Amino acid sequence: EIAKPGSLLRIKAPRMTGKTSIVIRLLDRAQQWNYQTVSINFQQADASFFDSLAQFLRWFCANISLQLQLPLQIDDYWDEEIGAKVSCTQYLQEYVLAQRDRPLVLALNEVDRVFEHSQIAREFLPLLRFWHEQGKQSETFQKLRLVVVHSSEVYIPLKLDRSPFNIGFPLPLPPFDRAQIQELAQRHGLDWREGTSAQETIDLLGGHPYLVRLALYHLSSRGGTLSELLQEATTLSGIYRDSLRQYWGVLRSYPELAAALEQVVNAPDGIELDARTSYQLESLGLVYLQGNRTFAHCELFRTYFRTHFQQGNSLLDRLRQLEQENQELQRLSFIDDLTQLTN
Repeated sequence: EIAKPGSLLRIKAPRMTGKTSIVIRLLDRAQQWNYQTVSINFQQADASFFDSLAQFLRWFCANISLQLQLPLQIDDYWDEEIGAKVSCTQYLQEYVLAQRDRPLVLALNEVDRVFEHSQIAREFLPLLRFWHEQGKQSETFQKLRLVVVHSSEVYIPLKLDRSPFNIGFPLPLPPFDRAQIQELAQRHGLDWREGTSAQETIDLLGGHPYLVRLALYHLSSRGGTLSELLQEATTLSGIYRDSLRQYWGVLRSYPELAAALEQVVNAPDGIELDARTSYQLESLGLVYLQGNRTFAHCELFRTYFRTHFQQGNSLLDRLRQLEQENQELQRLSFIDDLTQLTN
């Protein structure tokens, strides 16, 4: 797809499901084709850059120039009389792209950060669509190949003809299926072609890429049996304790999400939540959406969170207790090893 002039590739998937991994591979392939590449992560933007559209777009242009090792000439193209969007477009077209003799792949990561600033989102997101559409008639913009990466649905109201999320090529990253888990197990030196191991893993983890990979890495590097691993999965001695603790940290900061998740894990048939809450829980990877109903992503999350919500303690009290318990547990070195591998 990125080999097509003026293309736009959309990658949407929850956190920890492989978005960063596939973008790294896309950019590596582009470089093999002698394309130039730029990767912008909106989590790196200071909060002050979201105060105005002009500040945000100047930061955006500066990042592109920095990665392409171009001298900053933003002031030469910036004109308040024509506005920030036109100025940014001119900088991109006349300064960045016009000097390229080869395609430029521009990967935009963590676009969810833009969603949090509705005024910026309403101006910047349609601008991405405009650049893509310019590729249909402008040879200069045909050099631009956009890759837009985000975790959640867009809950900023955008007219259909202004949204960049209903055009281009969508690339969802679904959970692993049984055959994929069997293949991944084989790559870890485990023979799961026969028996129920792959299905048992799906039953507990729902095919979640990171959780599955963590289990296979543990079994291949430290031994033990799948049965033992699954039995301890929801406990503080299990291999998922750090991941589950991170989720608790998020829930502590957003009590409304905690209250919504409590309803979800206690509803085997799913429940209807407001769209924004469902999208936020989905972007964390805690739930999946089917129609208008929201379901716990996997049995690991359902069991763990349902047990703790049923304790009867307040969320904050329980979180403080978990933090004290986790201070007594030593982190296993394989988690650091796995981080290195996935990076």
